Amino acid sequence: MRVFILVLVLCAVSCTSKPSNEKAKDMASTQEKTTKKTPEKIMEKGSIHQFTVKDIAGKDFKLADLKGKKVLIVNTASECGLTPQYEQLQEVYETYKNKNFTIIGFPANNFGAQEPGSDQQIAKFCKANFGVTFPMMSKISVKGDDMHEVYKFLTQKSQNGLQDSEVAWNFQKYLINAKGELEKVISPQTLPNDESILSWIEQ
Repeated sequence: MRVFILVLVLCAVSCTSKPSNEKAKDMASTQEKTTKKTPEKIMEKGSIHQFTVKDIAGKDFKLADLKGKKVLIVNTASECGLTPQYEQLQEVYETYKNKNFTIIGFPANNFGAQEPGSDQQIAKFCKANFGVTFPMMSKISVKGDDMHEVYKFLTQKSQNGLQDSEVAWNFQKYLINAKGELEKVISPQTLPNDESILSWIEQ
């Protein structure tokens, strides 16, 4: 009788226990389902409005004052083959400056030493040759170890939340929406009055 009871107990244990390899499969399946259910983290977009820079006259220029406006940011140079783009930049500025849009120029000497002058010389050149009236900032660096904080924001996805980029040459353009968020990067060769830019402004 005792032997019969022992056999029954062993059978019950055997029937209710799954082999170890089945348990492993069940655990792996559960883990996979849990992993699939975890949503991908969406990177938050940063805002250019956090920065205060120096304008070409040496005064503080708070980018927060541009809230509600679309902004085209461009690195400029006075002795570049693309320097005539100042003309189109000014035309676009004149057309849309009263429609919640502005342009900000950042002179930079990073490419071919094509912006060697002082802020005063740059301002005089822009006014005399192209009648520039859109806001121009003090000369900065847009790449390398001394890259300005604004351009770190523009070129690093970890800060702007959109994409990594590199300033390829003078007159590269960054399009910023009314919230101060980066929306598009435009190559230096694309003219400021290109349809891709104008349609973005008018949206």
